[in-house]
Amino acid sequence: MITRRKSRIHGWGVYATRDIAKNTRIIDYAGEKISNQESLKRERRYIKRGHIWCFKLTSRTVVDAAVGGNLARFINHSCRPNCYIHIADHTIWIRAARAIAKGEELTYDYSTDGEGLIPCRCRRGCQRLL
Repeated sequence: MITRRKSRIHGWGVYATRDIAKNTRIIDYAGEKISNQESLKRERRYIKRGHIWCFKLTSRTVVDAAVGGNLARFINHSCRPNCYIHIADHTIWIRAARAIAKGEELTYDYSTDGEGLIPCRCRRGCQRLL
């Protein structure tokens, strides 16, 4: 259903290999489950390289996709995304927010709550910091 290839947004991206219907579960956000405290240490390293790999699962747990992650870690941020996040049974799902055409890059809003150190690249002129 999806593949990784170079992105116009940033580095690698994830693209639909077929049409995807609205609300379809596309992929889970896999990775090592770590504490929030540990994620803060790791995120400092990742942000220096322009990446965000840690995804908050609960108030105590974070999924670090840099360790044991899958293709979901390459889905780029967009302020106008075509996907959304759905957390169920301690699993972070990426789902289609609308019908997605074959060949279209998948995106979701990272909704970060950090210090905003990475400039958004979703479109020309976007001023948001992630």
